[in-house]
Amino acid sequence: MMKEPIMEPILRTLRIRKVLPVIRQYPNCRLLDVGCGWDYRLLKTVRPFIKNGIGIDFKVGNYEEEKIKTLPMTMIDHLPFEPESFDIVTMLAVLEHLADPLSMMRETRRILKNNGRLVLTVPSKIAKPVLEFLAYRVGIVSVNEMRDHKQYFDHAELKKLFSKTGMTIECHQYFQLGMNNYCVVKKA
Repeated sequence: MMKEPIMEPILRTLRIRKVLPVIRQYPNCRLLDVGCGWDYRLLKTVRPFIKNGIGIDFKVGNYEEEKIKTLPMTMIDHLPFEPESFDIVTMLAVLEHLADPLSMMRETRRILKNNGRLVLTVPSKIAKPVLEFLAYRVGIVSVNEMRDHKQYFDHAELKKLFSKTGMTIECHQYFQLGMNNYCVVKKA
């Protein structure tokens, strides 16, 4: 088990609770969790609701069971999956770590089935000073994760990003006191 600052599992649980209702709307779906984390917690949580799920992350090991498979990999511009392979792709607290979010969103569109959904959370711009304080001053958020943040997003920036991909934001909400974006994005 990996030791992590106290807030990390709490924040992970809050993100999962936010996206779980959408996943439950697609029983027996095929799901890809990009940035699944070392413990692939989302996949474990949604196991009863999915047909199968794959998790990818540089922190996860190779693991396979009846419904879940994990693959160690870095977030690259090409995902090793056939076009239209997944009903749902999730990215919880991943977009802020990507050097080229547009390439990854285009790749996500490629692997989503028609009418498939991308469900994501990403810190908003107002979260930056708060997260930095919690990481650097208080020590309850991962310093390494903070150092790897490349950008923060607001609704307008997310809308602009997805307008370049052929996907449409169906739902956008701020949550956690406005410090996080929650989006459901549809591939038309």
